[in-house]
Amino acid sequence: MAAQLVPPADIAADPTLTDWRYVVGSIRAEFVAPSFPDGAALIAAIADAAEAADHHPALHLRWPGAVRVDLWSHDAGGVTARDLALARTVSTLAAAAGATPRPAGVQVLEMTIDTADADRIRPFWMAVLGYGDDPDAFVDDPAGFGPPILFQPMDDGRSQRNRIHFDINVPHDVAEQRVAAALAAGGTLVSDARARAWWVLGDADGNEACICTWQDRD
Repeated sequence: MAAQLVPPADIAADPTLTDWRYVVGSIRAEFVAPSFPDGAALIAAIADAAEAADHHPALHLRWPGAVRVDLWSHDAGGVTARDLALARTVSTLAAAAGATPRPAGVQVLEMTIDTADADRIRPFWMAVLGYGDDPDAFVDDPAGFGPPILFQPMDDGRSQRNRIHFDINVPHDVAEQRVAAALAAGGTLVSDARARAWWVLGDADGNEACICTWQDRD
């Protein structure tokens, strides 16, 4: 039996998880170590802790010492108690390494294509990107580095509107700030009918992007 999923609201309210944010089915954290070697050492410490727990996160290291950690339970399809336990361990290791948490820095980019026939165009995007076909009907990078491509059903063509838009999934506590920054940068608010799940924004040419969070979803 798969482990029970933890609701995003419980994660957001947990005082032991202030370094972490729930974004698109996982909890994510970013820590900035004093140097690149310090970041590499933190990665190694996290890897040892993950091996001891038999639960392995996705780890990324970037100059000058930024460490990103993504945690979810593959067998359960989301965040479980074992993710939270390892997250607390990671935070302890990061603090011991002198790494500063930067929770507002985490986000997940998705590209969404409006189409009346996803099956017709999916093979093209798989071919040009070298992606695999996900059982949930979107195209995913098998290496886990590139953004997934989602196909959004539509009834008819949109001759006056771009069919490709970006979904930027951000921590719930930075979404409104991100929307405000986009509007201040010359964007327009196309729709906030589904806020706080997402806001639809457009640039000066009418190209669209959605700022998305886990909040207010069915």
